Amino acid sequence: MNTEPKRRALIVWLLLVAITLGYLALDRSVDGQGAYRASSVVTTVAIVAALVKVRFIFREFMQVRKAPVVLLALTDLWVLVIGGTLLGSYFAGMAVH
Repeated sequence: MNTEPKRRALIVWLLLVAITLGYLALDRSVDGQGAYRASSVVTTVAIVAALVKVRFIFREFMQVRKAPVVLLALTDLWVLVIGGTLLGSYFAGMAVH
């Protein structure tokens, strides 16, 4: 019996959990009154962490890792387009605000 896929899935799952816990630790930035405050660094890290998690999920849990090269490229392109759109709209909104 081949346990490699189960072991690989467990490792990826642990990485996803670690990314989530790392973001939660970073998100604890509060002002003097204990209220959460917006931060460009925290927002950027949250978006990038989410995109990294999406790519892991695409590759490992949606079986794209063994897919044709075109699908690999399209899923990576999707992650880049969504990331650029989210970060671009966030920073454009900050500039307008």
